[in-house]
Amino acid sequence: MGYWHTRGLRGSVLEDLINQSNHYYMAHGLAVMQKIPTAITPVELDQQKGVIKLAYFDAKSTVDYVGNVQGIPVCFDAKETNLKNLPLYNIHEHQVAFMDAFQKQDGLTFLIVYFKQTDQYFLLPFEVLMHYWNGAKKGGRKSIPLSAFDPQYLIHSEGSIQLHYLEALNRYLVNLNKGGQ
Repeated sequence: MGYWHTRGLRGSVLEDLINQSNHYYMAHGLAVMQKIPTAITPVELDQQKGVIKLAYFDAKSTVDYVGNVQGIPVCFDAKETNLKNLPLYNIHEHQVAFMDAFQKQDGLTFLIVYFKQTDQYFLLPFEVLMHYWNGAKKGGRKSIPLSAFDPQYLIHSEGSIQLHYLEALNRYLVNLNKGGQ
């Protein structure tokens, strides 16, 4: 079983931005997305601060978010990297298996990736993830380079939405309908 310690909230800034976007999307009837909590069992508590200092994960989580975007079932995971690539060790086999099964049920799956070095957010389609995932299994590259992230899926802010990922998702869907990516 994995243990959670102070590094357990590494993606919290990215997830906070996504949560704020999701709140806006729901309030404006654009999407209904839910953050899937990771089940943990506390081992050590700081009674004075009222926080968990050490815990273990009860079960493997699937993805960070599941929901529906205007009639399309969607699931995605949020990832951050300090590098100019996304190491595949940041993505777990059970997450890929869940996204694959979700996609096979006519759902739409992707990652939202934050590159801290360049301060850029991207939507990474599942097909691109699988290309690198399968290549790594065959002895190929063990990361997805920043150059593999399509600039048209760069996620921008707009108005009060700091991370307007539905725009990038819409561009992806338009490209899918055109028969390309």
